[in-house]
Amino acid sequence: MPDIEYAFLADAADARPGQKFAVLGGGVSRIGGPQFPIRHPHLALVVGLLVTSPELGHEHDLRFLILTPRGAELSSAEAKIVTNGASDGRDTVLTFSLDLWNMMFPEPGDYSIRILVDGSERKRLPLVVEQRGIEESEIVGGDDASFSPPFPPPTGQA
Repeated sequence: MPDIEYAFLADAADARPGQKFAVLGGGVSRIGGPQFPIRHPHLALVVGLLVTSPELGHEHDLRFLILTPRGAELSSAEAKIVTNGASDGRDTVLTFSLDLWNMMFPEPGDYSIRILVDGSERKRLPLVVEQRGIEESEIVGGDDASFSPPFPPPTGQA
């Protein structure tokens, strides 16, 4: 079963399978705003899926969950991927990103992002969502409705 080589949150990412990837503001672990619910305009979940040579060419189920501090499901996504790569006997890392647009966080606390591969949880990322004063939110890049991420969403793709 494929494993997760790396996974992290960023302000924006451009990750295309088989190519290098670009990240802006990588390592996001905290967000906040002056009042709840908080709408965060954009986050990118960047994942490097480690696939061994025998696993190449097989279909795998991916599932992503975002859980609230109380353990309720806030959002989820599922995908099926066929892992491709060089057939030279080496392990391959397939990098991709998942865009999270206009996420609404109903309360402050410790949220959790879970990544499952073929039904098995392979990675867990924490995300602290906190209440901040207006001035503090502006200083650390808070939730400004006019924010526009540097990579627009691709058109015609899911």
